[in-house]
Amino acid sequence: MKELVGKVRGIYEGFDASHDFQHIERVYQNALAILHTEPGADEEVVKIAVLLHDVSDKKYTDSKEQEEKLISELKMSEEKKQHIRDCIAQVSFNGGHELEATSIEAKIVRDADRLDAIGAVGIARTFAFGGAKGRKLYDEAEEARTEMSEEEYRSKNTSSVTHFYEKLLLLKELMTTDKGKQMAEDRHQFMVSFLDQLQLEREGKA
Repeated sequence: MKELVGKVRGIYEGFDASHDFQHIERVYQNALAILHTEPGADEEVVKIAVLLHDVSDKKYTDSKEQEEKLISELKMSEEKKQHIRDCIAQVSFNGGHELEATSIEAKIVRDADRLDAIGAVGIARTFAFGGAKGRKLYDEAEEARTEMSEEEYRSKNTSSVTHFYEKLLLLKELMTTDKGKQMAEDRHQFMVSFLDQLQLEREGKA
């Protein structure tokens, strides 16, 4: 595991602050918190899937070569390697076109990752990513989309605030584990309060 951590750390250092190794560390801690409430889950699969889940993130690469190389080097059964691949594939939101999480391990990894997309850290990551991509903070004329293809979701350069309405505010209701749902509550409310305050300041009312 230590060797794998060293390898993925180097990959994530090439990403912006929204998806750097600190993101992986936070998701790892979230996953451990959920794991403790799911005694039947395979801890090794969850931990490795967390470490690898953003290696082939479509925001940064079109290739799964690095991810596949790292998985192929793991000293475990082919069945377990495939389980890890499935967990990784089932994490992404994909503009609302997510794959079904078919195992408790996939549900844990998905919830752990989504918890890091909301709350105070989620707010910080949203604006970090928006800054890296040259996005506006907000756009008064822009309407959040309620239906879109995965391609439309990924290709349109929407403002950071619009992203809250197209994804982040939806995640609380999409949590799949009891612990994930519990952890999401306060984080969701913090985002709502932030957006309310931001709106007041934008309007000169605060």
